[in-house]
Amino acid sequence: MAGVRFKALNKTYPSRRNEPAVEVIRQLNLQINDGEFLVLVGPSGCGKSTLLRLLAGLEAPTSGEIYVGKQPVSQLRPAQRDVAMVFQSYALYPHLSVRDNLVFGLRRSQQRSLGQLLQDQLHRNTRNFPPLLQVSSIREQRIEARTREVAEALELQPLLNRQPKELSGGQKQRVALGRAMAREPSVFLMDEPLSNLDAKLRNSTRTQIVDLQRQLGTTTIYVTHDQVEAMTMGHRIAVLNQGQLQQLGTPIELYQWPSNIFVAQFIGSPPMNVLPVVVGPANTLLLGDRRLAVEGPMAEALLHLEEGQPISAGLRPEHLRVAPSTNRNLAAIVSHLEVLGNEQLITCKLLDGNHLVQVRASPELSLSAGSNLHLEPDPRGWRLFGADGEAIAMTAQDNTEQDPNDRKLHLPILG
Repeated sequence: MAGVRFKALNKTYPSRRNEPAVEVIRQLNLQINDGEFLVLVGPSGCGKSTLLRLLAGLEAPTSGEIYVGKQPVSQLRPAQRDVAMVFQSYALYPHLSVRDNLVFGLRRSQQRSLGQLLQDQLHRNTRNFPPLLQVSSIREQRIEARTREVAEALELQPLLNRQPKELSGGQKQRVALGRAMAREPSVFLMDEPLSNLDAKLRNSTRTQIVDLQRQLGTTTIYVTHDQVEAMTMGHRIAVLNQGQLQQLGTPIELYQWPSNIFVAQFIGSPPMNVLPVVVGPANTLLLGDRRLAVEGPMAEALLHLEEGQPISAGLRPEHLRVAPSTNRNLAAIVSHLEVLGNEQLITCKLLDGNHLVQVRASPELSLSAGSNLHLEPDPRGWRLFGADGEAIAMTAQDNTEQDPNDRKLHLPILG
């Protein structure tokens, strides 16, 4: 096994048809630990899949270096990098059986002489013959043993003689995973492998991938757009935007303490509500004429800001509570309701500023579009962002410039 490191990595596609060159990856520095499951997230076009292709050797970086373990691999051929990639489209060979798809990489992992090729082929052709007529091949026997192990782990034994056209989407995905597993690589690369599956199958396969990674201990880099996958699968999440690393941390770190507004509104479903406010007196924020209390760690951050300074304040949907009408609560009108069984998401428009916010509420709460309600913000739930969109930290020294890799918790997690 081995960790992965991207050092000052850049990838630029040259200009075409008088269009400017496209910078896909920009000065990326990222360390993935040995045995870690890292999830890459970000909007379409941010460079997630390109990063995997650069590591796999399917693309060449414009500058910078990629390390697998301690070895630089940018100049190595894909077959020499000891990585295995699972594609979104499965990329199975349609003319080969499941068994032959699983062993395809193993049979081509090293050069063989003509005599060895002949012996291996004879072994495969005679393996169902009586023992005295079988041709032995130690290499093929090892490949068959490895195929059995992978097939048992992924429950593929009944499917080994089928072709891809005879498989369901979930079965194809397991074969694609098995083909990567069979090689026992140092690094697994997975590019949205579950996007073509239905919701129920996606959930079960997601659990299977996590369990397999835990058993194998193989360093895994997983690209997804799915918020549930990102929050539940990875040890850490790396958020990319326009080819730059925005934040790296555990799921709870990114959810509770986003490093900037982009991360705040990208991580979480629904995203964080962000409101334009002004710093008020005595640890308060002013939203129009409404004064909002701030408590907990972020109250200390207000001590370092000037009264009257415009900033942005974020609040997760669960930190807004439907409450009786009081002077400190926010009046709103319901715009839309989504009942999800165990909860309902209320989209409503604040009367102070006409800002849209989303609220998590009990499914028993009886509301309809156009209803009036009042919202009580949790004073400990506020997250503050400066004019540049970067998070305002709790103390003055935390406002110093940091490398994106180090943008982790500098504040205590609230219970």
